[in-house]
Amino acid sequence: MGLPPKFKSLDRIPALMGGPVSPTRVDLGGNLFFNQDCIAGAREHLGDDSVDLIITDPPYGIQGHIMHRHYNRDERFVADGYVEVDGAHYNEFSHRWISEAYRILKPGGSIYVVSGYTNLYHILDALHGAGLLEVNHIIWRYRFGVYTKKKYISSHYHILFYEKPGKRRHTFNVTSRFGLSEKDPSGGSLNYQDREDVWDMNREYKRKRAKNKNELPLELLVKMIQYSSDPGNTVCDLFMGGFSTAKAAIGLDRRFVGFEISKEIFSTRLKDLEGLRPGYLQDGLRTPMHVQIRNQGKSWTEDELGRMRQRFLELKANRVKKYKIIPALCEEFGRGRWSIEKALKKNGLGMREPK
Repeated sequence: MGLPPKFKSLDRIPALMGGPVSPTRVDLGGNLFFNQDCIAGAREHLGDDSVDLIITDPPYGIQGHIMHRHYNRDERFVADGYVEVDGAHYNEFSHRWISEAYRILKPGGSIYVVSGYTNLYHILDALHGAGLLEVNHIIWRYRFGVYTKKKYISSHYHILFYEKPGKRRHTFNVTSRFGLSEKDPSGGSLNYQDREDVWDMNREYKRKRAKNKNELPLELLVKMIQYSSDPGNTVCDLFMGGFSTAKAAIGLDRRFVGFEISKEIFSTRLKDLEGLRPGYLQDGLRTPMHVQIRNQGKSWTEDELGRMRQRFLELKANRVKKYKIIPALCEEFGRGRWSIEKALKKNGLGMREPK
């Protein structure tokens, strides 16, 4: 897989990304930071199949360097040096860097790409063209979108979660944040809610503090890293911007490697990492509650299936609602929800609500 033939040459990369940069390499405790174009830089410094997880927020190709004209915000604390990509070359640019991302990802490795809607179709085209496989298309919803009068207010970004095919599937730590049996006050599954594909998180408000044009909130990055990597894995950000991915990865005891083409942003944000303690975020993470299910993984006996069938019919005859029947059967028979529902289906028992 890879780039279409007309995109094979690297000659035009500096022009697309705002000019050549003399590479600067900084090693902070084994975490590597390069002040360099990510395409040429990855080719120079990263081997094939060398990265476990990529999380990145590329330029959107929407004149981001002058976006402050459309926002009611104080730009004095926004870091200078933002490098935009010409919208006319956005498809070519997307194919180039995503092809490189495919090369450095390990088989079974994951990539999260944060994108606006304007050039989303170019990103999707490049992901599929490189041979990456879709896992989820996540919507990140935030408050306080840009006010408009002639159209609906935009208050979301797209997060494209893809994997590189291989013998093993991508890492996904289902219970890294909430145990399967954890409930909210109304009885809803906290694990289910946390894994829905619409994320409601606000952007971080940094009043009178240095920030990047479009800085991702730490909460968002921590969630992706928890689910899609393990301690010691290598996390890569091809467009570091505010270095937020680096802070989250190092804070969760992952190794980090990243690229940022802007000299101004690189020098400004690198200072934020001085003295950063590996694993500093670990102590603040909530501990999932795991309840041992006594018969988990065991095969059903015919006697158990018969008793479960009888109990189900009794509960339904007593007009017990579905949302109460399943938990009752789970508790009584020491099984998980999916095991109960599968057994009911095998017995030909539907779960329609009694009228």
